[in-house]
Amino acid sequence: MPLPELDDEARREALAKAAEARKVRAELKQKLKSGEMELSDVLARADVDETVGKTRVAAVLESMPRVGKVRARKLMERLDISPSRRLRGLGGNQREKLLAEFEDERP
Repeated sequence: MPLPELDDEARREALAKAAEARKVRAELKQKLKSGEMELSDVLARADVDETVGKTRVAAVLESMPRVGKVRARKLMERLDISPSRRLRGLGGNQREKLLAEFEDERP
């Protein structure tokens, strides 16, 4: 199915919306990295914020302190979370297991 043709105004609106979403995700990941937010806060926000809900689980995990690409990938494999899974798509058991994984690392 081909993409619809957008007029100039619709294209500008789409670009602005995409830029805002990138900004929100970047701020979220920065707060996680700095310790201002915890994983539980992010998961709660994913339920009410569409932009956060559409963020990939791997991207969130990789932005946490002491978690890189390798640890995030291994953790997701162990918890049976697909690499393409987004926050809003996590099941209840997956959320609980993720939170339990980082429970001991709180400052």
